[in-house]
Amino acid sequence: MPRSAAARTARLASLPLSIAGRTALGLGKRLGGKSAEAVAADLQRRTADQLFRVLGELKGGAMKFGQALSVFEAALPEHLAAPYRATLTKLQDSAPPMPAEQVHRVLERELGTNWRRRLRGFCDEPAAAASIGQVHRARWPDGREVAVKVQYPGAADALRADLNQLARVSRLFASLLPGLEVKPLIEELKARIGEELDYRLEAEAQAGFAAAFDGDPEIAVPRVRLYTRHVLVTDWLEGRPLSEIIAHGTQEERDRAGLLFVRFLFAGPARAGLLHADPHPGNFRMTPDGRLGVLDFGLVARLPGGLPPQIGRLLRIGLDGDFDTVVEGLRAEGFIKPGVEIDPQELHDYLRPFTEPAQAETFHFTRDWMRTQFQRITDIRDQSARTALRLNLPPSYLLIHRVWSGGIGVLSQLGTNAPFRAELERWLPGFADELDSDLPEDEPA
Repeated sequence: MPRSAAARTARLASLPLSIAGRTALGLGKRLGGKSAEAVAADLQRRTADQLFRVLGELKGGAMKFGQALSVFEAALPEHLAAPYRATLTKLQDSAPPMPAEQVHRVLERELGTNWRRRLRGFCDEPAAAASIGQVHRARWPDGREVAVKVQYPGAADALRADLNQLARVSRLFASLLPGLEVKPLIEELKARIGEELDYRLEAEAQAGFAAAFDGDPEIAVPRVRLYTRHVLVTDWLEGRPLSEIIAHGTQEERDRAGLLFVRFLFAGPARAGLLHADPHPGNFRMTPDGRLGVLDFGLVARLPGGLPPQIGRLLRIGLDGDFDTVVEGLRAEGFIKPGVEIDPQELHDYLRPFTEPAQAETFHFTRDWMRTQFQRITDIRDQSARTALRLNLPPSYLLIHRVWSGGIGVLSQLGTNAPFRAELERWLPGFADELDSDLPEDEPA
């Protein structure tokens, strides 16, 4: 990798010292007459700027963490989000490149000395870079343009070193996103290192999605052509990055992108038995023919039976206002541990970010709405935050929760006005069943 593990660790380790220095400087400014609020805002802004600049210059776990965090950008206060939004979204599809000679060595080791016969016109300049590998353009023997993803040498060590260091400085993020539990997110990333490093698993998942959505008029998944543990070759997917639509798209483009984004996330488990579990904008494109193109299948949840029907049933029951039943249902699923008591009305208030979008035929996701919901459920002075502390997240729901909450974050960045409820009725098991069960017996469902 372009930077040694020691250099990356030094960059991350420097963050607490830099922030401590700014804190001391801030104290001096307060003594000099500036208000505490002005000093705090300035400190927060400078901390955010350095933090995301460092993450943006790194690969490995630092960039992987930054990408995971980027879906919550819409929850940040606007006075913080605006100055470094471009820096944060840059994490979604860019990083310093790996030298060409190093790329060639990996390809020769993985594909043999004649690798250029299969990857014709291979372009040494990377077209994109991610946390553990970078993508190059080439042509398949039949002339089709392909994307060649090459894993960085030493990616495993870099991931572990960066994530361990991030865990040690995780308290720094509290000043940016108060109430966000960063350590569980880092632990989840660490637990899944093995899956993401093996491109054979990614190829298997991508092939499953590609087969399920083959010929689909709305979703495009590139076909897998060749793979080894450290190299993955797929059809090239042309398109406009979702991050660009977030920044510059028209409302019509935002609505279309958001609708297809929701449709893909919910349709995946039903059609492919797989859930794409890395929903940050860098993994999605709008193709020239108006489809949603999907990339990077390194993190998926394998759900051969589709999404658990309990989610849809409890959501529907909650929309009907019966939160006593919802409490008992969540207890049965392990979200509420034995002996823990939760008031049904307080649970109703806490679950508002998940239930509100399903109440009306259409729902307008906005940064202001996302920010309000996030602040409400993370402010310990609010009852919703105290309710959150009494809830438990079962391991089997970990990735589902990540996709649901991250997906809401992306929709809020897009500002999508989407018929969210119709997608739930179409794709979420249990939700439409409960809807049908409300009808009189003599009325057809």
